[in-house]
Amino acid sequence: MTRKSPLDDPETAAFAWARFRRLMRFMMLLTIGVVAIAMALLWKQGNVVSVHFYIAAALGLGVSMLLTAALMGLVFLSSGTGHDNAIEDRPSDRED
Repeated sequence: MTRKSPLDDPETAAFAWARFRRLMRFMMLLTIGVVAIAMALLWKQGNVVSVHFYIAAALGLGVSMLLTAALMGLVFLSSGTGHDNAIEDRPSDRED
């Protein structure tokens, strides 16, 4: 039988998701700053490239940073609330 997860409690879940949203807001601001710096450095190099290069670089950098932040944030949320401890992983009796 699986133990009850701490995220089943509405107060604990609300606190955990508020912390996750706060982390994501911070990472969004950091990502915007990093993308702006990267675009400025690319522009300063003075190479003649298409505007599509800048769009692709900004989107690639921004999406990869935010995806990484979201996945790590979910790991922190799961571990920090004790949700990971509520999962039982019994070894199987089979021998392969």
